[in-house]
Amino acid sequence: MKIFIPKETHPEESRIPMIPQNAGKLVKKGAEVYIERGLGAGIHFSDDQYTQVGVKIVEDRKKMLAEADMVLRLRKPPKDEISLMKKGCIHISYMDPFFEQDLVETMAKHHISCISMEMIPRTTIAQKMDALSSQASLGGYVAVLLAAERLAKIFPMMMTPAGTIAPSKVFIVGAGVAGLQAIATAKRLGARVEAFDTRPVVKTEVQSLGAKFVEIDLGETGQTKDGYAKALTPEQLQKQREGMAKICASADVVITTAQVFGRKAPLIITQEMIDGMKPGSVIVDMAAETGGNVAGTKLGEEIITPNGVRIIGLPNLPGRVPVHASQMYSSNLVNMIEHFWNDEQKAFELKFGDEIIDGCVITHEGEIKNEMLKNHYAKGGQS
Repeated sequence: MKIFIPKETHPEESRIPMIPQNAGKLVKKGAEVYIERGLGAGIHFSDDQYTQVGVKIVEDRKKMLAEADMVLRLRKPPKDEISLMKKGCIHISYMDPFFEQDLVETMAKHHISCISMEMIPRTTIAQKMDALSSQASLGGYVAVLLAAERLAKIFPMMMTPAGTIAPSKVFIVGAGVAGLQAIATAKRLGARVEAFDTRPVVKTEVQSLGAKFVEIDLGETGQTKDGYAKALTPEQLQKQREGMAKICASADVVITTAQVFGRKAPLIITQEMIDGMKPGSVIVDMAAETGGNVAGTKLGEEIITPNGVRIIGLPNLPGRVPVHASQMYSSNLVNMIEHFWNDEQKAFELKFGDEIIDGCVITHEGEIKNEMLKNHYAKGGQS
């Protein structure tokens, strides 16, 4: 089986899909692994490090796309490269499928078997393949460091001859993977941390990290079977905002992580709440790429409001620690490939009927396979 890993084309992407150590594991499985020259240069992996583990270096990207049985990427592919891949090729990457109907339909049209990394089920056996979680964890870490660097205060309490410095107050909205890592990081830096989540089930996890769990009575809430927070009704969102307004007013840092799978991120921090915050406060909107949790967030920018609150809407937070982000994503890919590798045929096997494959394969043999996506598209992209 020929596996090709091209360089990422997005101008702001610093991560790579495959590090040498993991590429070597695929070679040992019997795969012919090819990378585009310079794949790892941005994070200091030389071509020699790849060749030492049996990987072959190529320069003709188009030729390899046409020959490969499997193509591995991090970001979704450029649309004009889909037609270059041969019929039946297995393509694995992020796809953002709920918001990229045209791209998904193009994959189906060209008979590409497309695996979307976002669609991997959140089950115990699939944890080792769950790239959303691995990258979100790093994003939560980076969000706290960004806030700490921008804030004109220190995080920890200090008792000095010049007096006692009170700890900074950090409020984290959402206690999923990103939120929990943000809580842990802020606590390590010495901040006083409070957190809120619509899922009461995460209260124990929040408290185990040393943070206070903020309780707001929203009525019936919960999570989906895949562990994602359920979307709130407009009435519940309003109650949530009212309950959080007082906490935001006293916070030095607010980090929002609230996202609903397959939908635009909910607005959590309103302009009225921002207006009530202290000058010099910092908000990091981790949902900026999916519409934002914060009123006034501008993707890719940091803005300062008239009352002196800084709102950070920077994208690709895991890409700010690209070595470890690449290491984790690369491991997710290899874990998936090894799990479905046929040792006799020395090839990746699409085992339909398996919960993981049925969940993450979105196109196959000219059709969109995923029922959730088909329903989403049939409704005109509305969930």
